[in-house]
Parts: sequence; structure tokens; C-alpha cells
Amino acid sequence: MFVNRMPRYEILSPDAIEVLDRGWRRIVSEIGVQFVKPEAVELFAAAGQRTDGETVFLDPEFVLEQVAKAPREFDLQARNPANNVHIGGDHMVFSGVYGPPFVREGAVRRDATMTDFRRFSMLAQSFPELDSAGGVICEPNDAPLDSRHLDMIFALQTLTDKIYMGNVVSGANARDTIAMTEILFGSREAIEATPATVSLINCNSPLRWDDRMLDAQFEYNRANQPVVLTPFLLMGAMSPVSIPATLAQQLAEALAGIALSQLVREGCPVIFGSFLSNIDMQSGSPCFGTPESAIGLLCTGQIARHFGLPFRSGGGLTSSQVADAQAGYEALMTLLPTFLAGTNFVMHAAGWLEGGLVSGYEKFIVDVELLRMLREEFTPLEIDEASLAFGAHEEVGHGGHFLGAAHTMERFRTCFYRPLLSNSQNFERWNREGGKDANIRAGEIAQRTLDAYEPPPLDSAVRAELEDYVSRRRKELGD
Repeated sequence: MFVNRMPRYEILSPDAIEVLDRGWRRIVSEIGVQFVKPEAVELFAAAGQRTDGETVFLDPEFVLEQVAKAPREFDLQARNPANNVHIGGDHMVFSGVYGPPFVREGAVRRDATMTDFRRFSMLAQSFPELDSAGGVICEPNDAPLDSRHLDMIFALQTLTDKIYMGNVVSGANARDTIAMTEILFGSREAIEATPATVSLINCNSPLRWDDRMLDAQFEYNRANQPVVLTPFLLMGAMSPVSIPATLAQQLAEALAGIALSQLVREGCPVIFGSFLSNIDMQSGSPCFGTPESAIGLLCTGQIARHFGLPFRSGGGLTSSQVADAQAGYEALMTLLPTFLAGTNFVMHAAGWLEGGLVSGYEKFIVDVELLRMLREEFTPLEIDEASLAFGAHEEVGHGGHFLGAAHTMERFRTCFYRPLLSNSQNFERWNREGGKDANIRAGEIAQRTLDAYEPPPLDSAVRAELEDYVSRRRKELGD
């Protein structure tokens, strides 16, 4: 887990914050937010909020009172305590790509399978830059729809010993995640005391929280497991085309969802989520790695800190179909502001391709390289008398070189960043060794990593209990 001690990059003035504050207040009180779950509407009504069918008109002061009940920081336990994480403050937690139905491996783009899901889990386990494999790393289309979530959670629990994300397709799937997490960590009490899974709850923007998402949210909130309450905003489609208008809408949706979480269980941990980009106004296609998404990310970080909430945003996002130059520069356009904003929980940190439709093996390695480099870049520079290496100047003198100096010889193994993927060979040597570009090298690194993978140890009795649960539930679901 990376602790970002660099200064935050804040671009909103106090006046801008005040304008946005007025904006979300008007939306929640005058337009209202739709909650497609009767129990949610009933909770708001019982708390004194005006309702009209599925629409809740919220008193902004009530919203702020509810938001203040959510913890500012919290811990998440992994089955290997060395991989426990802290959410909030200066801490940054990185998770793999989430949701694609397809994968790309080399020149082949195909439906994702359960084998792919397991292989991506193994890659995430193998790289310390990732704190979590994620949740739906890819959608395994060869597994039965009703029960595939069981196999996915089982893979995350057994192939990795890091934190993992829960399933949110339905309330029943969320209950399965919680039950399997109870088995892994020993009891319901153990995971309520220190949460052990985190789950993504998306708003159906604009201003609508759907029943399936809410069913899952209720289950996780009741079990004291954190949820990432995320407006899904593509400017021009799910929000207006202006960044300020989209930020105000994002605030209205996220704060309303957080207020509900505290009505379900006061003090339940939550994460202020943001997924904000834009569409191509010529084609209507979603765009990622854009300047607008970077600006929105920086603004969101400042806004979340204003409300004292941990926040999720960013990742290695791109619209590119392959792990090419476009994929690299668009991913950096999102990952750099992710670090500048001090994002606390980063989904899609490795493997995202083609606007989130594809999990890419080569792109996974490209993103890990970016994460490694940014972690170095965002580690504060220590400057003291010893670091000035005055003795090296005395040894080398005028017009010499430092290659053989004592100062260099003592530090050459660790003095500079050593890349995982990048190549700095001269042309002749690079050409002799096959002239491989970054995409080819990334594929080879992915395969070598998978070949070297060793599963983390797991108590055989716990594994057997998890297997029994999966088998029993699969039969109950008719698969």
C-alpha cells in the first residue's frame, strides 16, 4: 500500500467550492433523487424527508448530518495481514480492472473465460503495486450466469491473499459474498469488527439509484462492509456537457447515496466514488484519458477532502483497442492526476482497454510499470548533507567521471529506478534480440509471471468449507 506524502494539487477556489455547494443543494431539494427500492424511500420518509413515489427530495442539511456519520478513514483486512489496507488520509489503494466482458491477449480479442479471471487474479497477486485483484476482473462468459459469482469470489479468496471486491449483481449475490467472507475470516463478528470486502455501487446517472444496486448496498451496509458509491458520469450523455454542472450532479448523487448508507447502518464505512469522463460529440462513443476527465478527477479529490470523505477515482483508463502509444498516454493522463489528487481507492489501475470493454494482459503490465514509476515519482525527495555527495566531487575532481567513484559503487544497484518493461538498449543490441516493442515485451512478462506464480497458503479446512458452500449454492441456484 502506497502512502502519498506529496502535496495535493487543488484547482478549485473557495468561491468555486461555494458555487458547487449551492448547485448540489438545489438538485437534491428541487429535482430530487430517485431510489428504485421501496425500503430506501421508506427510510428517507421516516427520517422526515419529502417523497413522491420513488423520488426523494432531500433537505441538504439532513444530507450533511448523515454524511458526517460516515468514518473519515477505516481499515480493510486481508487474509494475509501483511496485505491489510487503510482507506483514507494519505493512503492509496490500487485495484485491478473491473467489469470487461472481453479480453485481449496478443493479437486476439475474445470472450473472457473463467481461466482468464483466474490468470488475472494470479497476476494481481504477483505484483506488490496492486493491493487487490479487484472484483469482476473480467466477466467469465463460459460460466453459468446465475452462479459464476461464486467461482469468482472463490478465485479471489484462494488465488490471492489480498483484499477483494464483492459481487453487486443482486442482493442474493451480495449475501453470498458476505457468507463466503465470513467463512474465510472466521465469523460475521470478525468482518463486522474490521471489514474484509469492499463493493462498487453505481448510480444510474442522472439521479437514479436502481433496485439491484440498492439491494446489494443494503446487504453490505448491514454487514458493515464498505461500499464505493459512484455516480457514473459521461458528460454529454449522463450529465450536462459542462464540468461544473457534472461536478454538482456528482455531488448530489454521491451524497444522497452516502446519506442512505447511514440510514441503513449508522457509521458504516463508505467511499465517495467518482467515474467522470466525456463522450465524443461526433460519434457518441465514451472517451477516456481526456483532459476533461483529468480536471474532473482533480476537482473530485478536492471536493471529497472538503467533505472529509475517502474517495475513489482514476485508474489506467483508455479508449484504445490495444496496448499501444494511445493506451499509454491516455492511461498516464488519468493515473497522473490520480496521484496528484491523492485518490484513496483506485479501481481499474491495471488492465483496462477499449473503454472498459476489454481486460488486456499486455495493458496490465504497461499499467503496472506506470504504477511503479509514479510511486517513485511521488516519494518525497530527501535532501541532507550526505545526499550532496561532496566527497564524490573531491574524489573525481575537474573533468573526470563518476562511474567508478566510491559514492557510485556503493549505490549503483539502488540509486535509480529499474524498469519492469521499458527498454534502453542501443539499436543494434535491441535488434539482435528480436526488435521487440513494448507490447510484445509486456506479453512475455505476463506469461513469465504466470509461469512463476505460486498460490498463497490457505488452511485446508477453510478451503474445504468454501468449496462446500460454492457447491451447495450452485445446486440451489440450479447450476
